[in-house]
Amino acid sequence: MSNWAPKRFWTEAKAIQVDGGHTVQLDGRSIKTPAKTLLKVPTAALAQAIAAEWDAQVDEVDPATMPVTRMANSALDKVAHQFSEVAEMLAAYGDSDLLCYRATHPDALIARQAEHWDPLLEWAADTYGARLVPVAGIMHQPQDSEAVARLSEQVYSLNHFEIAAFHDLVAISGSLVLALSVTANRLSIDEAWSLSRLDEEWQIEQWGEDEEASELAQKKRLDIVNAAWFLQASRNET
Repeated sequence: MSNWAPKRFWTEAKAIQVDGGHTVQLDGRSIKTPAKTLLKVPTAALAQAIAAEWDAQVDEVDPATMPVTRMANSALDKVAHQFSEVAEMLAAYGDSDLLCYRATHPDALIARQAEHWDPLLEWAADTYGARLVPVAGIMHQPQDSEAVARLSEQVYSLNHFEIAAFHDLVAISGSLVLALSVTANRLSIDEAWSLSRLDEEWQIEQWGEDEEASELAQKKRLDIVNAAWFLQASRNET
């Protein structure tokens, strides 16, 4: 595998306003996405964050340290052209939502899941008219199609920048309901992360923490925090 990485060739990264949004220029030249589209974002907050990521690069460009740039690229190069496919894939989580799959034992874990997850299912039912039903075990059991359709409507109501971030919220948490609760400001991202980790934290309490699993969890937590910030920043002009 090649270790080649693009070198830093610019002196200054600057966020600027353009017709219909904001972009970032490197020494006066606008950034483009990997598909050669102008990297234009809807808010100054996003553009400023992208400029900061580019300014933070030292000798070589490290995409792993540029989550805002990555999600903006995804919104423009992928979601904008495949919106229906991406939205449909995310909406499908409503039929297999993490919050619906409950332990069969021990009683303490069953009770903990009910205590922390049931209020979110009630919230989805009250807010969207979408009542999902908890089931015991891990085998898939289809949810009511009308409930899934109502949750799907919420996904399709997002724009392509929001969807780019929403993808990570859903995929990392495993829960459409948790992702929607963050989008609707029902939960903070820290609360949603903790709820998505309920089973894992139970296992840690019983058996102790695995170092490799802990490192992976920390990476996922950072990714989901970045996604939540991106989603809000794509909405709120500064």
